[in-house]
This record gives sequence, structure tokens and C-alpha cells, in this order.
Amino acid sequence: MKILMHMCCAPCSCYTVKRLREEGFEPVGYFFNPNIHPWQEWRRRLKTAREFADKVVLELVADNHYGLREFLSKVWNLIDEADTIQFADGYHKRCGICYAWRLQETARYAAEHGFELWTSTLFYSRHQNHERMKKTAEHFANVFGVNFYYEDFRAGWQEGIDLSMELGLYRQNYCGCVFSEEERFSNDLRKARKKFFAAVGS
Repeated sequence: MKILMHMCCAPCSCYTVKRLREEGFEPVGYFFNPNIHPWQEWRRRLKTAREFADKVVLELVADNHYGLREFLSKVWNLIDEADTIQFADGYHKRCGICYAWRLQETARYAAEHGFELWTSTLFYSRHQNHERMKKTAEHFANVFGVNFYYEDFRAGWQEGIDLSMELGLYRQNYCGCVFSEEERFSNDLRKARKKFFAAVGS
């Protein structure tokens, strides 16, 4: 049975595709990630997704629209001091908007193109709010009337890393959005987070 698989990136797809095929599914990749910044990074991740699809013989559908302006319009009013430093659970308010947008569009595409099931490689990542994503996906499954296939792909975290390296895939070092890029490389933000979590733990 075919299953529509939202691809956040090629490395996160490695274990997910392997696991889905072991379960008897044939995934169809759907690349929709308007959060990614800058444009060159978005193009590189899309190119790598296509490279991966060719290597593992995966059908791939890609949304070729770079959606930075739309992404910023959705999350800008959520960017405040608390979000910059992070909540006590380690996740940002803006991440919920990003999850919802990508999962909503995946569910919509699945419904419009006759898929009976859909899922996302976001459920492979250890760096995302897993339970929030699951609730969001289940919500949009109900909205569009297409079943969401849930599996905790984090069990294959290291195997996925190994597979991506064997395939010689580009591996990014931040989630994707301009804010996660800043957090990855900013010394000031790392210090602020350290101070915040120290205060929470005291």
C-alpha cells in the first residue's frame, strides 16, 4: 500500500523509508518545508531529497515554492523574549505553527490525491516536540478524512544517521528556520538559554 510521507529532509527519511518498507508500505515522499532559511539552504535540502529519492528508488513530490515570507507572517507575532529563550520544556511557541502548517498541507495533499494513509519524517527527529506533533497530525487526519499512520521512528535514530552517511547525503546542522539557525550559532542565545534553565532548575 502506498503511504504519503512528508519529508522534512533526506537524512530523517533514511530510517523512516526503510522502516515503512519493512512494514509493507511503499512511501511516496512529499517535500513541503517553507520554514527553511536561507534560500540556498532550502534549495540544498530539496536537492538532497531528490538525490536520496533517486538512490533508494522513491517517488518524490516536491513543493517548489520558497515560503519564507508566508512562514514569517505566521510566526512573527509569537517571537518574543520568552520564545527566544525557550520554555521550560525546551520547545518554542513558533514550532507549533510550523508543525501545523506542514502537517496540514501533507494531510490535504493526501486527501486530494487518493492516499489512504500519511505520515511524516518529523517523527524520526529527537529534536522536535513529539507529542504535540502527534496531536496535530491526528487533528488534521480528522479534518481531511485521511488516516494518519503513527510510529515513533526515533527508535532508529542512530541507524538513520549511519544510513545517511553511507549514502553520502548532506546533513544540516540546524532545524531549518531563521530562528533555529540563529540559536545554533549565536553565543549570546546559548548563554541566555543556559541562564534560563539554571533559573528554572533552582
